[in-house]
Amino acid sequence: MALDIRTILDAVESHALASGYFQAVNGHEPKTAPATGITCAVWVEQIGPARGGSGLVATSTRLALFVRLYTPMVSQPEDAIDPDLMTALDALMAAYSGDFTLGDLVREVDLLGTYGDPLSARAGYLTTSGAEYRVMTITLPLIVNDLWEQVA
Repeated sequence: MALDIRTILDAVESHALASGYFQAVNGHEPKTAPATGITCAVWVEQIGPARGGSGLVATSTRLALFVRLYTPMVSQPEDAIDPDLMTALDALMAAYSGDFTLGDLVREVDLLGTYGDPLSARAGYLTTSGAEYRVMTITLPLIVNDLWEQVA
């Protein structure tokens, strides 16, 4: 079996687009500064065996994606920056919890961290192209069944 990464990334991007909270949704980390509003970017962070989740014939994997939400630090009103980001974040976390298999593309979103770090988000700041952004970076762990054949 081969990893259908394009379809998985498309599904994650679709959740973001469907939320209606983002000015843009990218399938990569932006190389230039997002202009206005909240931008969402999705990319692969890590892949490896799902320890304890594989059989003897094939290796299931833990595919972790980063989903980063960006908004300019110069947004007004300043007191709305974090609440607006958290509202968008909440919509995505609800979508990942509600569509537990991304439409049967993966075994599961590892919500509670059975195979590694759980679904989570971390707030921070980022400077890109000379502009400062408030960001929320989601770790989206996905478990993919029987991806790599084990040959004796």
